Amino acid sequence: MVLEVRDLRMRYGTTDVLTGVSFTAGAGEVLALLGPNGAGKTTTIEILEGFRMRSAGEVSVLGVDPAHGGEDWRARIGVVLQSWRDHSKWRVGELLAHLASYYEPYRTDVRQPWNVGELVEAVGLEDLAGKKISQLSGGQRRRLDVAIGIVGRPEVLFLDEPTAGFDPHARREFHDLVHRLSDREETTILLTTHDLDEAEKLADRILILAGGSIIADGSADELGRRIGSDAEVRWSADGERFVHSTCDATAFVRDLLARHDRIADLEVRRASLEDTYMTLVRDFEAGRAEAAVIQFSEVTR
Repeated sequence: MVLEVRDLRMRYGTTDVLTGVSFTAGAGEVLALLGPNGAGKTTTIEILEGFRMRSAGEVSVLGVDPAHGGEDWRARIGVVLQSWRDHSKWRVGELLAHLASYYEPYRTDVRQPWNVGELVEAVGLEDLAGKKISQLSGGQRRRLDVAIGIVGRPEVLFLDEPTAGFDPHARREFHDLVHRLSDREETTILLTTHDLDEAEKLADRILILAGGSIIADGSADELGRRIGSDAEVRWSADGERFVHSTCDATAFVRDLLARHDRIADLEVRRASLEDTYMTLVRDFEAGRAEAAVIQFSEVTR
């Protein structure tokens, strides 16, 4: 496994932020870490990046404990933070070439730093390579952040709200880049985002963090089935529009097509990731509140 996290715990003073986070990820897998504000998403990623020491638990990234990772290990990971240090006096291409040079001692036959020309094209900055960073718009700077994070062609990439400030076109290009990295480069990617539609499009697996631990782990479809919501089947026949809810959309559609010849505009809608996420977090918080009431009642008897 590329990422292995077992019973990860983090305490700040007397406050437990992470109370037992566990998950794994293989090569080329894309994981989206979701959760309410304050759930510990950024803390989890910072521990995996080696930027923050954990209180307890076992963590392995590329077979190395991040708390003891050296430069050769760090050269194999990429990081895109929510905000990056401002290099306003540099030109885009010059900065990327400069940063790429730091990875040269760690190049292998399999992996070497990106060619700057290919990299600026991959992130949509090919027409701006000669411009000073101070002249870039917010969205363009965000693309540069992504370029900085992947310049060393990392085996593991951590993305913290990567498309904040992107317009729809830039967001689509970024999604294409993520698929390219995971499919062709076999880069393992762990991202946080508040854009649940983006998570559904990008992630092979969704991790939902709440109450200091992972309360759900699976694909968007798997998590949708977990909440037991019915699928909605829509179709047209003889000029009329029909809608039907069913727990087994495949069987219903098969029967529908067998019974009717002129079915048009057939569409199956399942619970969105947003519906699934809200339901799972709400049920978790309701269960925790109920447990607290029971515990309080037992104490006060």
